[in-house]
Amino acid sequence: MESVLHVRGRSALSGQVTISGAKNAALVLMAGALLCPEPCRLRNVPNLLDVKRMGQIVRALGVKLDAHGDVLDIDATHIGQSQAPYELVSQLRASFFVIGPVLARLGIARVPLPGGCAIGARPVDLHVRGLQALGADVQIHHGVVRACVRGGRKRLRGAKIYLDYPSVGATETLMMAATLADGETTLDNAAQEPEVVDLANFCRAMGAKIQGAGTKTIRIVGVPRLHQADYRIVPDRIEAGTFLVAGAITQSEISMSPVIPDHLTAAIAKLRAMGSQVAMDSPNTLRVIPSPIEAADIETQPYPGFPTDMQAQFMALSTLSNGNSVITETVFENRLRHVAELQRMGADIRVKGNIAVVRGVPMLSGAPVVATDLRASAALVLAGLAADGKTVIQGLHHLDRGYENLTEKLCRLGADIERVMVPSSETATEAIESGQPSA
Repeated sequence: MESVLHVRGRSALSGQVTISGAKNAALVLMAGALLCPEPCRLRNVPNLLDVKRMGQIVRALGVKLDAHGDVLDIDATHIGQSQAPYELVSQLRASFFVIGPVLARLGIARVPLPGGCAIGARPVDLHVRGLQALGADVQIHHGVVRACVRGGRKRLRGAKIYLDYPSVGATETLMMAATLADGETTLDNAAQEPEVVDLANFCRAMGAKIQGAGTKTIRIVGVPRLHQADYRIVPDRIEAGTFLVAGAITQSEISMSPVIPDHLTAAIAKLRAMGSQVAMDSPNTLRVIPSPIEAADIETQPYPGFPTDMQAQFMALSTLSNGNSVITETVFENRLRHVAELQRMGADIRVKGNIAVVRGVPMLSGAPVVATDLRASAALVLAGLAADGKTVIQGLHHLDRGYENLTEKLCRLGADIERVMVPSSETATEAIESGQPSA
């Protein structure tokens, strides 16, 4: 049996939704806790499939985890393994983050090349070159990255590192590795994403010396060891952005908190360009006030530009706009696979390379569709909420990786959406015709 989502569109939404902790921050902070030989506590941890997988990976390294509600206690006092298991790492690209802290702690690390969403090549060469600059000997054999520090002290050493591309993963890996290195490290052309800042703040709470996170230049002065910390993860800006689009695409007023509005600057600006108003009701509460949807061009960029993780959701919104939109994906080469699924619902989209031209249509129609990656799954839910009739969405394992209780949250806003179980061999078309009972 597998679960599918039944979405009956055209229901008006209203009310307030609670935004969970940031998935991408939680994953890297769990890796960051490996730097500390004392127990640490993370708060506002979302209950997600990716977080569970990351938990399995750090447990396999000998770390003790204790989860209660949204609080996660991590005790990395003893790291008994320097190699993360392939069967876990292959399911989660963020698992590669452990190479930096494990190498910094033990002087040796072995991590299989990562997996996750099939949205791009995601080479690890920036991670590897940066670790080499910090004094590590790094080899890749048979799909496993092996890194070790020569010499008796087994400590990395500070270095000046320029990243050819402001990679979030490489920035985070090298920042973690440098926290315990001898001397000062400078990361130039660093990623500026809020999750990078959250990691730096967590490391500082443990006693690390880091300056400049959130800018293009980060400076880290290594310290001999870190100490325990109690830290709250920032709200998920992509989940908040998804609910902003939910209000706009269903022409519904929705309020959401907690949020950090500065993390959503690009998405809010694009929503306003497309006709919606976004009001700040309090420093951590946003409310979307919809209007007829206008076309607008979008080009994804590293933060603070428009996020690639919001491209699919805004494409769904664009399908119902007045006019034509040009959407250019510059970050990942395979991140337009949701186009074919939106076309099944009546969207008018043409693709050439990394560019999609969206001609707005008056109405989408419910159809059987399949999620191709995490953010595409959210886009299909949004399209289903606005479509005429019933949409059945397969591939919910993608959705479960990154959205905590999305179905329940939408139901509380008034959406007609339910998760149902169907035989694994049954197609989405058969599910839409048979109307299986709720799981």
